[in-house]
Amino acid sequence: MIVVINFFKFKTKINFLFLLGLFSFYINSSKAQLTFSITDQFNYCNKQVFRTLQVIPKDGFNLPRSIQQNSSEWRFVDYKDWTSGFWPGTLWYIFEATNDSTIRQAAHDFSMELVPLSREKAYDHDLGFQIFCSFGNAYRLTKNPLYKKIILETADTLATLYNANVGTILSWPREVKNFKAHNTIIDNMINLELLFWAAKNGGSKKLYNVAETHALTTMKNHFRKDYSSFHVVLYDSSTGLKIKGITHQGSNDSSMWARGQSWAIYGFTMCYRETKNPKFLDFAQKVANVYLQNLPKDMIPFWDFNAPDIPNASKDASAACIAASALIELSSLTKDKKMKAMYLLNAEKMLNSLSSDNYLSKEKNSSFLLHSTGHYPKNSEVDASINYADYYYIEALIRMKKIIK
Repeated sequence: MIVVINFFKFKTKINFLFLLGLFSFYINSSKAQLTFSITDQFNYCNKQVFRTLQVIPKDGFNLPRSIQQNSSEWRFVDYKDWTSGFWPGTLWYIFEATNDSTIRQAAHDFSMELVPLSREKAYDHDLGFQIFCSFGNAYRLTKNPLYKKIILETADTLATLYNANVGTILSWPREVKNFKAHNTIIDNMINLELLFWAAKNGGSKKLYNVAETHALTTMKNHFRKDYSSFHVVLYDSSTGLKIKGITHQGSNDSSMWARGQSWAIYGFTMCYRETKNPKFLDFAQKVANVYLQNLPKDMIPFWDFNAPDIPNASKDASAACIAASALIELSSLTKDKKMKAMYLLNAEKMLNSLSSDNYLSKEKNSSFLLHSTGHYPKNSEVDASINYADYYYIEALIRMKKIIK
């Protein structure tokens, strides 16, 4: 009972809820449990991929992006779309899970469609999503030097968006005129992995500094006192001073947009892995904790934690997939044993929910999952199946498989 009494010494709601969660986990189990077979889910995802391959257009836009609610037809995009790397990246993960040569060839073919991105002028920050999700996985699995060359070229292209005065990469060059400022979005944290990797694998060492400085600047300016994230932060491009934090896809400027917070968990966890800077590990835990403390019972967030119509608001399975994958890695990096177990337990709960009949697409369409939300304020891809949900879902399954071997 001493442990229970100690809990009540913490006066803030955040500390109480967080420690209560730790205590509940401690007394109930020291080993998290999956309610599904990972092998069965690999087989399911493989089946869905082959269903999608059968409907790919032969010419023109042929990268599957999303399926609207109550539809079974994919919306296809070309290599310029910000999500273009997720489909080939998903194929590489399926190849990793199944060792199917047909999938490997398809993964190669779709990845090669993205090559122009490594040579064209940077349109925005999404090059990491586009190239590292595709060619990054391709090189990791095959060590084909062609893939490495494309990754290194793309890292140099992405670095052209870096503003040394600000200390971050410009996310949307096209929006500078509208914002009248340098803009950086929380999603950009994921693209830093491309730069870290390139710096360690034959690229300029300056790329490492760009990535680390971007992360440190974001850590300083992108978060509220409770460690919830703004979607967009505007900076004076000359002085580097922060102007303000706003939203673009969240409910309002003060709300916690679910996918944005999951990008933060994933991004700072990755930054700690790449730099071993303890500041990033500590911050990854802080942004993860506020996310976990506010989840509904099924562990799948509403599209925004402050959406005005909760509990009737749309869910965002994609945010849950990103967070689950990030928490698995965070669990492996966290030093404290109880914290490690808590993060893994929550990741497993998320995967249990995502792998249930409530979220699997099954025969409804050929994606993996239902109930993701893309851009709610613009009524775009609301309660839909989206390729990045599928990508991070299969990534989370593969990461979990490696842990429970």
